[in-house]
Order: sequence, then structure tokens, then C-alpha cells
Amino acid sequence: MTAPVFVDSNVFLYAVDDADPRKQRVARDWRAELWKSRLGRVGFQVLNEFYVNAVRLKPAASDEARAEVRDLLAWNPVVVDAAVIERGWKLQDRYQLSFWDSLIVAAAKTAACGFLLTEDLQDGQKLDGVEVVNPFLRRPASVL
Repeated sequence: MTAPVFVDSNVFLYAVDDADPRKQRVARDWRAELWKSRLGRVGFQVLNEFYVNAVRLKPAASDEARAEVRDLLAWNPVVVDAAVIERGWKLQDRYQLSFWDSLIVAAAKTAACGFLLTEDLQDGQKLDGVEVVNPFLRRPASVL
């Protein structure tokens, strides 16, 4: 069995955005494989970012965005608590990440993830034992 995969909000956004059909298909493939393998992980920060941006993208689709968030609650989202914030600050200082990216990495580490699925950081980069995977450069079979 492979390590869990923490998913950033941009992956979920591409899955619902039809502006780029290739990225939408790839994001949906990743999402489906993570559901099937039960290795997907997420944090409340990600769910909040996804919801706000999905509704901004398609204001009439708030019910769909809410349904997606409700579904993802099954992944037992990581809460951004004092420990995650402290870990995030350490990661921010060590790797010179934005605060928001450092919280994502801290949540991934808290969830014992080996991988972070995002296009916002450098593919293959290792951040405190969590490997960044760009979903548009690598297929699910590369980590699952």
C-alpha cells in the first residue's frame, strides 16, 4: 500500500471547471483514483478554498460545490489548529513558502501523507518528507 495523497483545492477546481477540458479530465481521473484507492486526504482549508473559488467560477453552481464539499468530508479533513499553524510557520521559514502553502504542507504532514497533489509547487520537491506531485505532469499510477 502506498502513502496517502493530500489534495490541494486547485485539483478539485479543475475537476468542476470546463474551461480547460484536458485539465478537467486529468483532475477528474485523479479524484476518481483517490476515491477508489481510499488514499485521498484533504484539509478544511482546502475545502473552504475550493468552495469559495468554485462559487466565484460558477455562481449558479453553489449547490454542486456544497455537495462536493459534503462528499469530501468522508476524507476526514485536517483541522487547522494551533499545532498545524505552528508546523506551518516552521515550514514557511524553512522552505520560504507562502503562509497558505505552508499550511497545506503542514496539514498534509499532519495527515501522514507521502504526497501533496498540487500544481502550485514544484513537482518532485520534497517538503519535510512530503513529495509534491503536479497532477498535470504525473498520472495517478505514479504514486498509487
